[in-house]
Formats: sequence, structure tokens, C-alpha cells
Amino acid sequence: MPTGILLPDSALASPFFAIFSAFVGINTVIYVALAVAKILPKIYLTDWVSGRNRRSTARSIYGVDHPPPLLPTPPSPPPTTGAVPTLPGIR
Repeated sequence: MPTGILLPDSALASPFFAIFSAFVGINTVIYVALAVAKILPKIYLTDWVSGRNRRSTARSIYGVDHPPPLLPTPPSPPPTTGAVPTLPGIR
């Protein structure tokens, strides 16, 4: 009576079966790791490493307080008088 259920003992002891079983084992471990990684919450790198690595001093040739030359300055807002604007010709 043979000891193997589906395959004979000679097939289970062959080098092909040993390589194939190692491949199936590694493949199973990889899929288990992927399934566990998918269940866990997403890890963001910015939570662990600060992304705002700024210089302690400005390295611009214009400095911090002065804008570059030849750029228009933004217009100042008109003074508020409290009056409601109306369209011309309408009272």
C-alpha cells in the first residue's frame, strides 16, 4: 500500500517537488504580508520626517524685507467711507 495520498513517494522526494514547494511557501508568505499591509492604516512619511527643512536665514540676494526690483507693488485698498455704492443713473 503506497504511503502518499495522491503522489507516490518518489515524486515527493524529487528535486522538482522540493523547488516547487519552496516557491509555494515563499509565495504564500508574500501574499500574507501584502494582505496584512492592506489591512493596516496607511503610513505617511511626512508623519515621521519633517518636510519643512528650511534654512535658518534667507539666501535671497534681495533679502527678506525687500521685494525684487522691477516688480509692481500691489495697490492699496480704497478708503472706506461707509457709503453704499450705487450705479450711475439709479437713485
